[in-house]
Amino acid sequence: MDKVVSSAAQAVRDVPDGASILFGGFGVVQGWPNSLLLALRDRGARDLTVIFNTPGVGPLSAQLLAEAGLIRKVIASFAAYPTRPTPLEEQIKAGKVALLELVPQGTLAERVRAGGAGIPAFYTPTGVGTPVADGKEHRTFGGREYILETALRADYAFIRAHRGDRHGNLVYRRGGRNLHPAFATGARITLAEVDEVVNTGELDPECIVTPGIYVDRVVRTEHPLAVEEIRALSRRFGRAIHVEPRPDLGGLPPDLMARRAALLLRDGEYVNLGLGLPTLLSNYITGERDVILHSENGMLGFGPLAEEGQEDVDLYNASGQLVSMLPGASFFDSVAAHGMARGGRLSTVVLGAFQVSAQGDLANWNVPESGKGGIGGAMDLASGGARVLVVTYHTTRRFQPKLLRRCTYPLTALRCVKEIVTDLAYITVEPEGFVLWELAPGVSLERVKELTDAPLAVAPGVREMQFG
Repeated sequence: MDKVVSSAAQAVRDVPDGASILFGGFGVVQGWPNSLLLALRDRGARDLTVIFNTPGVGPLSAQLLAEAGLIRKVIASFAAYPTRPTPLEEQIKAGKVALLELVPQGTLAERVRAGGAGIPAFYTPTGVGTPVADGKEHRTFGGREYILETALRADYAFIRAHRGDRHGNLVYRRGGRNLHPAFATGARITLAEVDEVVNTGELDPECIVTPGIYVDRVVRTEHPLAVEEIRALSRRFGRAIHVEPRPDLGGLPPDLMARRAALLLRDGEYVNLGLGLPTLLSNYITGERDVILHSENGMLGFGPLAEEGQEDVDLYNASGQLVSMLPGASFFDSVAAHGMARGGRLSTVVLGAFQVSAQGDLANWNVPESGKGGIGGAMDLASGGARVLVVTYHTTRRFQPKLLRRCTYPLTALRCVKEIVTDLAYITVEPEGFVLWELAPGVSLERVKELTDAPLAVAPGVREMQFG
């Protein structure tokens, strides 16, 4: 049973107009089955329904298909990026994409997993009380509300693995596993692009993650990763993602915000760091701390952002930043990663925020006036009962408060936020509302109250922030 085909063009030879296609990967440059993408673009199949975590950016991503005008429908966790325009975003705004369905990242993974397992639907707590729940069946189990999500299947799946054999068995490398194993199961025909093809029997059977029964065609990549180019991109963009300082407010720079938030983590915790500012916390969790970091792409036990020259392109966090690996690390897929979150295995989740209400409601995925939104994994991360610690600037760049009586943006999760570190203050969310405990150096109590659009109680003995 030899499933190896001679070229990517041969692998995509029968993809017709109107096909639905799952694209595995987390959306980072190094995770795309780029040879298959290029071959599909060249084939020119049109009116495609594409399903992925994010369309990615750059020349080797799903943006290829958007540029060629081949996409009709999109099902994704992210479709646009707040800091850069993309071809897919332009197509959506122009009305050339007929349907855009945004799905929480863990729900997306579970819907595809269910489709591959022959399960038509399932109940999940993710999205309850948010726009995601609109129009869906609600049920209560054990006193908690859940919504019904339906399974997802596709005609084709395009995935990438590290090595594959002639039977179609696949192994992945480190954080590069993420959504690929689940997506391999969710299609009628699965195409696997691999860095190396080996003969049957050369893979350790105990290391095989995707058994060949799920894979129909294997092709060796025709566009090997430009490792040094990826490292350079990481150095250029990875350390600066959404962490611009706010000197106009006179508060803390991003590194001190992250340092203060890291001190709130307790020894013995499993902690997830969300996109943007929260990723910086990994730099301030020293080896003496008994804190294990978790990432939605399937890692436990990663460390600080990688030093120049030490970067491994398959070790990246949920923001796509290249990170280091600590002793005791482990790797798994995104289905397991989000199962850990929903199942209550994480004790703290650190997230960014657009808005937080005095009741602890979180809004961090959509800014209506910008027309941009990306659900990502935050809804799943906040649904498992973990303490949610928000790290965010106290206001927008227009000095609009982010801490409000009621959120005005679409919600991510209800009553989940417990603590907030901003560039101006450390605040907790109590039954009576916001309580101020610490002020950033040089910031007055009056200034914080002025920039907080909700009652702000002051704790006895409020003090200046400490960073060590």
